[in-house]
Amino acid sequence: MTSTVDAQTATTAGLDLGPARALSCRECGHQTPLAAEFACPECFGPLEVAYDFGAVTRESIEAGPRSIWRYRGLLPVPSDVQDHPNTDPGLTRLVKADRLAAALGVKSLWVKDDTGNPTHSFKDRVVAVALAAARQLGFTVLACPSTGNLANAVAAAAARAGWESVVLIPSSLEKAKILTSAVYDGALIAVDGNYDDVNRLATELAAEHEDWAFVNVNVRPYYAEGSKTLGYEVAEQLGWRLPDQVVVPIASGSQLTKVDKAFRELGELGLVEATPYRVFGAQATGCSPVSAAYKSGHDVVQPVKPDTIARSLAIGAPADGPYVLDAVRRTGGAIEDVTDAEVVEGIRLLARTEGIFAETAGGVTVATAKKLIEAGKIDPDAETVLLITGDGLKTLDAVQDHIGPRATIKPSAAAVNEVLGF
Repeated sequence: MTSTVDAQTATTAGLDLGPARALSCRECGHQTPLAAEFACPECFGPLEVAYDFGAVTRESIEAGPRSIWRYRGLLPVPSDVQDHPNTDPGLTRLVKADRLAAALGVKSLWVKDDTGNPTHSFKDRVVAVALAAARQLGFTVLACPSTGNLANAVAAAAARAGWESVVLIPSSLEKAKILTSAVYDGALIAVDGNYDDVNRLATELAAEHEDWAFVNVNVRPYYAEGSKTLGYEVAEQLGWRLPDQVVVPIASGSQLTKVDKAFRELGELGLVEATPYRVFGAQATGCSPVSAAYKSGHDVVQPVKPDTIARSLAIGAPADGPYVLDAVRRTGGAIEDVTDAEVVEGIRLLARTEGIFAETAGGVTVATAKKLIEAGKIDPDAETVLLITGDGLKTLDAVQDHIGPRATIKPSAAAVNEVLGF
């Protein structure tokens, strides 16, 4: 995997990244040409994509492919993006969750079920956008540090595209997520340490290997935009309107900030009525630096050492933490955290009421919603959407000691009747 192109210094010239026009600093506002950069040259603040949107209508979106590429006019990808091999994620179902609503004591509840993506998590969305941008920027290897779901998505997308992949994971990752990354036969490397250790290593390697596109490092501004498609889909599936409230799990925090960005863009473009909405954040208590900052009234997020079964959210130094606080406070939402026991109960509650088996991050979202409702912070009369971002088959170890057969019996009807109380 030797370097064949100076991808890191690619500039706007010759690039086709659709409506993307520049990279803009989220701190000082300084703009730089589109390139494989993630830090502002003026203040070292994080960069994000700035756009000049063309004519995008509801009709043009609805006529598009049944994937995230129906929103390509709102993403930093070329117009012919679907002509290149990709996993084509998106357009997952929005479930009217009446039984869960009754259990939680709310009137109108929806579950955005992203377990139906190609590798069964929302990470397929961000990786698909990152791959499309990386191809334009001249990279040839797809890479990432990951807590699991991203490892699956990168390995699969690289295999589909015919690229090599380099995936770095904490050695303590759930076995299911290790296996479901290794099956794609890329370079999967386990690292002794937590995610923050792995992420620091990835940053070092990104500077050393110029043809490696670390999706959440050197091409992070493009990668992060993929999360906007969750917000776009929710609005479209609700009949082109915004929900009153949305609950989003927090790992790095990028998903929450980009869903908020999607809602704002849709309103600004006239694709929906720009009605008020509130954004709520969900964390596991064993890794809740953003929740702690919110509750303390701070603007700075203090890093923590993760200790939770919700490993996909176990990022102790979340890059978007301060921007999560901004979005939540601006919209009048809140951030809460829940214990591991509450996470397991959240998984089970969603499964028994709606038939959706979520991974631990989904348990965090459901349990946090329950806690916020009971505390009077989520309005039970307002329409609410919960984001379920990964499949429970990835985190079986979290529930295996809590569920199982009701009984083991002899093969007779009498024994069945006895177990069931007849």
